[in-house]
Amino acid sequence: MNPLSRINPAELSPPTGFSHAVTATGGRLVFLAGQTSLDGDGKVVGATLPEQFETALGNLLTALRAAGGSPAALARVTVYATDVGDYRAHAPELGRIWRRLAGRDYPAMAVIGVARLWDEQAVVELDGIAVLD
Repeated sequence: MNPLSRINPAELSPPTGFSHAVTATGGRLVFLAGQTSLDGDGKVVGATLPEQFETALGNLLTALRAAGGSPAALARVTVYATDVGDYRAHAPELGRIWRRLAGRDYPAMAVIGVARLWDEQAVVELDGIAVLD
């Protein structure tokens, strides 16, 4: 049984690509470190935000799977973007990437604009919290 319940009150704006609230019952918490588009050699890959987002999300999901979880276990994801306008412009494409890699069980999410990330070439970073059965 999935320990997460996604809650989207009718009084709030309809969520697109996120859930307004996620509750967790029981289970084990997994805190996922921020992931950028680093490849196995530690080099940033991808020239565009969508390319980097796909790799960063893949890296986050790889860490989650190594901890014994699946994308449906994500309760919270925070996205850090160096250009929020660019992120918004690519939102439909980023949504398609999310659904292909993580499915339609959306966590509670936030997008935060930042001046830069640890790796100067990185334009997006994702971290998260998951709850495992």
